[in-house]
Amino acid sequence: MKALIVDDEKHVREGLLLLAEWEKYGIDTILEAEDGEEAIKLINAHQPEIIFTDMRMPKRDGINLLKWIHSSNLNSKTIVVSGYDDFEYMRNAIFYKSFDYILKPIDPEILNETLKKAVMEWQEQTFFRKSQLEENKVINEVKQLYWDRLFSSLLHKSQISQVDIEKIEKQFSVNIHQKPLITALIQVKSMIDNVFQGDTDLCFFSLNNICNEFLSRDNSGVCFRNLNKESELVIVFWNHRNISFLLKQIHSSIYQFTKIHCTIALGEPARQLKVAYESSLQVIKKHNLVEKKKIVTPKDIISRPSMYLLDYSQEFIWAIKSGSSEQMDSILHRIFRSLEATHSITPEQIHDWENQFEYLRQTVLKEYEMDECIQLYRGLDYWNTDGTFSFKKFKEEKRKEFQDLIKTLMAMKYQKEKNSIHLIEAYLRQNYQEDINLQKIADRFFLSKEYISRKFKQEYNKTITDYLTKIRIEKAKELLENPHLKIYEIAYNVGYQNEKYFSKVFKKFVGVTPNEYRNSVTSK
Repeated sequence: MKALIVDDEKHVREGLLLLAEWEKYGIDTILEAEDGEEAIKLINAHQPEIIFTDMRMPKRDGINLLKWIHSSNLNSKTIVVSGYDDFEYMRNAIFYKSFDYILKPIDPEILNETLKKAVMEWQEQTFFRKSQLEENKVINEVKQLYWDRLFSSLLHKSQISQVDIEKIEKQFSVNIHQKPLITALIQVKSMIDNVFQGDTDLCFFSLNNICNEFLSRDNSGVCFRNLNKESELVIVFWNHRNISFLLKQIHSSIYQFTKIHCTIALGEPARQLKVAYESSLQVIKKHNLVEKKKIVTPKDIISRPSMYLLDYSQEFIWAIKSGSSEQMDSILHRIFRSLEATHSITPEQIHDWENQFEYLRQTVLKEYEMDECIQLYRGLDYWNTDGTFSFKKFKEEKRKEFQDLIKTLMAMKYQKEKNSIHLIEAYLRQNYQEDINLQKIADRFFLSKEYISRKFKQEYNKTITDYLTKIRIEKAKELLENPHLKIYEIAYNVGYQNEKYFSKVFKKFVGVTPNEYRNSVTSK
């Protein structure tokens, strides 16, 4: 806590500094002023909780200082210290809400008792003020939530009950059943993500306050959070005067607060709130994002055909299966050129694109027998830092989505092919004693002979026949170390029915006959 001593006599200030038990009452900063003018400067700069002041001072006396403190609505406690037992001084001290009046010479006991009481009262009042602020904040939040819920529920009702009409009339002094209504919509997702770091409640609380501050001035309408949608703010106008002016003010204030240019979609007037809302909903869905208008109305909606991504699905699938990034870029270039020239880039168009891309993605993943929950790039960052739409970023993001899909599928395809060849290699090692041929392997693994031959040679640098022979010779070498086994027994055990053929193959690969190999290893 801070205290200020205001007195033109230095020895009085020094006396107060020595006599008061500052630390005991939590005061760690003591300021000094010689007159009222200097005191006001210090009060503005430091906001002291306790102020001791003399009454007779040059320039600005104690009465004028008390008057200024009282008119400034400060929460500090003022204690008058005067050498004059004067009724006029006391009367002014009481009138301007001074906490107490101490006479000079100062009695230390009275001084500290007065200081104790002043500090305690300041603490109690501060606690009460904080409690009131918190209580008011909670009441306001609950009150706003109540109206958010009520109006959100009314957006989809053809008829509003008499009970709800009366509730609204009691709060806003308007019978919405008797007035045509106009609604405006504001999408706030970019503000939630980029300004409020994902704090949805804080975003809506702040924007509601901004909008309702303008609307309440002449009871033009009400703003509320649509609880049926993830990030939609709704304004209902029942007073149609100056709507355009009000929306420009709201847009400007939101931009000043968030540095985001939001688009406000204004619908047509209607007798039913549901109809008015659906009108503004069509505007927000169908307005052209490239035009970057602050306020859009039904007059700004130009009817242009939608572009369907699935119309190009066969071309996409061919490009994906071929793994060709160049082919994919060529397809996307044609689509983007067509989209820009003959279609409107609207929120509805983007939503359709994303849904159709997801369908295409799921179809391809299913065909490749891949987990549909696999993490793939989702390109959603096509907004400038000020919240406006960027067609350049949109094209970049959508290209990344397709290129990532190709990259992931090619990697998975390669891994599956590699796994299949590894499985064939393991099959050869486990079944080398049997009569194995390429057709038998192709039938078992549902792959063509040509594909197996090519991929196996790429992976192991040997044909399947040579690799199988290598395995058999390796096993034969192990068996030849046992002197009790006959050569024909070893030949049979490693997959050869003819002893002479086995010996011929063995010598070709090892350089010596089976008997010569046995003698060389058993003689060591």
